[in-house]
Order: sequence, then C-alpha cells, then structure tokens
Amino acid sequence: MRDSPGSLGHALVRDHTVYACVMGARAFGLATHGGDTDRRGVFVAPTPLFWRFEKPPTQVAGPLDEQFSWELERFCSLALRAHPNLLECLHSPLVEHVDATGRELLDLRDAFLSRRVDASFRAAAARRLARAEAELRTGGEPGWRHAMQLLRLLISRRDLLRSGRLTVDVGEHRTRLLAVKRGELGWEEVRAWMRALHEEADAALAGSPLPEQPDRARVEDFLRRVRHASVSAAEPPAVPEPAQRA
Repeated sequence: MRDSPGSLGHALVRDHTVYACVMGARAFGLATHGGDTDRRGVFVAPTPLFWRFEKPPTQVAGPLDEQFSWELERFCSLALRAHPNLLECLHSPLVEHVDATGRELLDLRDAFLSRRVDASFRAAAARRLARAEAELRTGGEPGWRHAMQLLRLLISRRDLLRSGRLTVDVGEHRTRLLAVKRGELGWEEVRAWMRALHEEADAALAGSPLPEQPDRARVEDFLRRVRHASVSAAEPPAVPEPAQRA
C-alpha cells in the first residue's frame, strides 16, 4: 500500500536515501520500447526515531511511481538471506544516487554473497514457474513474461555459482530471452532450457568460489556504525501527532 503524501515514509525516502538505482527490464538489459522505470532504494531512518513507541517503516512504496525503498536494517537482513531482488539491487548497473553511506554499502556487496544463493534463486524461479503453469492449467497461454524471468534467474544462479560474481545485465542471452517473452520458443523448449540450467548450476555448486555463509559480522559492524553516527546527526523528521479521541 502506498504511503500518503507527506507521510513519514515518504519524508525518509526523500531526505535520507543513501542509495537508489533503476531495476527491472532496464537494468537487466531486457527493455523494449515503452515500459515503466522501476526504482529501488535504501534509506537510513535516523536513530532517534527508534526510541519512540511507533517505529519508523521498514519499507516504503513511493513517492514516485514504481518506486520502492527499504530501511537499511531491513535491506541488510533480507540481503543476508540471499534474497534475489536485494542482491540484484546492489549490483544494478544503473545507479541514480549514492552518498558516502551508500558507497560503504556497495563496498559490502561481496559480504552478502554466499552459497545461500543456490536455494534462494532456485525458489524465486520456482515461484515464477508456478505462475506460468497456473495459466497453462486453466487453458490459457503460459505466462511468457514469468517464463522469461525464471530463466533469467536460473542463468544468474548458474553464473553466480560458477564465478562468485553477480551480473545483472543478461548480455548475450537478451535475444533468446525476449523470444521467450513473445512466446516464440514454445513451452517444451523453455522447459528444456530450464532443465539444462538446473543441471549446470548443480554441477557448479560443489566447486563454487562462494563461501558457505555470508559475512554477517561485517555487515552488522557497518549497521552499528551507521546507527551510532546518526545519533548526533540532524533532527529526525517530525512524526504527525496522533488524532485526539473525543
């Protein structure tokens, strides 16, 4: 649900964003004519806001269309669990804003990466597959956009396990992935590509350069330093007074 104009959440995004980027088709190298611009960001709620009974929001939709932001702690928590959307956010080639704190966050990109990506990317692709096949079961065409995205996720999983590096842009796979989106490959060909990607990722897992677990201590040290520095910073945004009961 989008926050109302002038809300605390929107004020935090406007005034305390440390990192903002473009995601979606534009970042993946899959953009065609038209389409929305998906923006993602990270803001730091001033530490004094956590001293109230009412805590600051952990995530905010808006204020721009197709814009979504996470508070730093929430973002780090999800990224440590290898959530694909957040890991990809940290590796977007289209950065719109980054301050000193945001640059420190980007410098931590390798701390979030671990072999946990094997399960998390596989699960995200499986959810996309379920959505596509649900349409097929009801007699309609499969969700080709979901099919394209699940293949993109499986390519990322395989390449990340092989190299230890996350690349967001699909590069040489763009033409074939867009053909999937248009429904030009056929469902059996899509399933065959999926099986091949699963097999290649499974083969890469044992020898992957990724560590077993993310570097939680390094990330937590960063979060503590940010919170501590915020204590002596400027006054936090004003919180609207609750409505008085009659």
